[in-house]
Amino acid sequence: MKVLHLSTYDTRGGAARGAYWLHSALQRQNVDSRMLVAAKFSADPTVSGPPATITRQFQSALRATVDRLPVKPYRRPANRVLFSPSWVPSGVLRDIRAASPDIVNLHWVADGFIRPETLTKLHLPLVWTPRDMWPFTGGCHYSLGCERFAERCGRCPALSSSRDRDLSRWLWKRKQRAWQDIDLTVVGLSNWIADNARRSSLFADRRIEVIHNALDEAIFKPAPKAVARQILNLPADSLIITFGAMNALSDPIKGFTLLQEALQRLSAAGFGPDAHVVVFGALAPSPAPDLRFPVTYLGVLHDDATLALAYSAADVMVVPSRQESFGKTALEALACGTPVVCFDTSGLKDVVEHKEDGYRATCYDTNDLAAGIVWVCQEPERYQALSRHARRRVEEGFTLTLQAQRYRQLYEDLLDAQAARHGAHPKKAGPA
Repeated sequence: MKVLHLSTYDTRGGAARGAYWLHSALQRQNVDSRMLVAAKFSADPTVSGPPATITRQFQSALRATVDRLPVKPYRRPANRVLFSPSWVPSGVLRDIRAASPDIVNLHWVADGFIRPETLTKLHLPLVWTPRDMWPFTGGCHYSLGCERFAERCGRCPALSSSRDRDLSRWLWKRKQRAWQDIDLTVVGLSNWIADNARRSSLFADRRIEVIHNALDEAIFKPAPKAVARQILNLPADSLIITFGAMNALSDPIKGFTLLQEALQRLSAAGFGPDAHVVVFGALAPSPAPDLRFPVTYLGVLHDDATLALAYSAADVMVVPSRQESFGKTALEALACGTPVVCFDTSGLKDVVEHKEDGYRATCYDTNDLAAGIVWVCQEPERYQALSRHARRRVEEGFTLTLQAQRYRQLYEDLLDAQAARHGAHPKKAGPA
């Protein structure tokens, strides 16, 4: 059984890292797993794609820019979400065929990497693990409450469009025509993303499963706070509130402005005069936003070991996202024994157990988000119980070994079904 994973990147960003971790875990399950990417950042020989040199990164950025040209005529809101028309040919079909896979698993394939029409030409069992909502919308990566993906898009709020026949309807039609006859199974990282896929007009008739995101619990594990803080040059005796994401300050989905408001409320209430905020995923902007507490910006953390230290150094991880297909930073923090405060929304409902390993605040209520931070940090005995439960729950339900076993079984089921249809002998992976 040869599995090929398609992802725009291999190790850059949370979605890419999740796909790469699955690929590596499948190899440890004796699955012949390969990965094909638009820009390669790792040195892994089982990942194919152009290396992320300055020239290649420029070309990738140029392709993404050209792919978004149809969006330019629309007067979009200032806090716009990512919108990908996916119309630029990339030549990836040739590379897929050269890899000769038995099954293809798609992940985050935006920025012009995969056009909808490409999938029509594969004639293979396809698995799609949506890392956001783009696979079943007319182009937006998160709908932010818009329900038009359940119909056929058009009048897209992400485009500030009042026309039925807009860019979102055009892409929806392309997807609908291209995908009506393909052999496609959808795997949601969370119940929320799976439920939205079931409600969508594009995926409603597909087989849809849920296999949660996962991590390497041997890397993401608790480290002594004093040691982690010393290594990262963080204050030893402060109460540390941590927030982090790719494009942490600029991506409206990640909710930085909601965190800012909650911190201002905490300060006004006299909370934690010794509190210190840590932000990763961004450098300090100029001018710096007023968070009312001292702030350390760690920038982009490229390796998992440093990320694990950042989580271990924190007293609480705040994930104020408006929507998340899963919420991998929340899971990583829990694995390091750090309780998480988030909103009661989307994929985070599967990750954070309210008042068991963190606090799920009323959606977008910054008063309740602030109250959650206080509740988590208020009582030492409760805090220790939250921390222990967080680590135990990750070990029991969110490991890469468990995730890879579930994917391997799914792949084998799909190949068995294909063989039954064609009267062929199914291809199996080696012994586990």
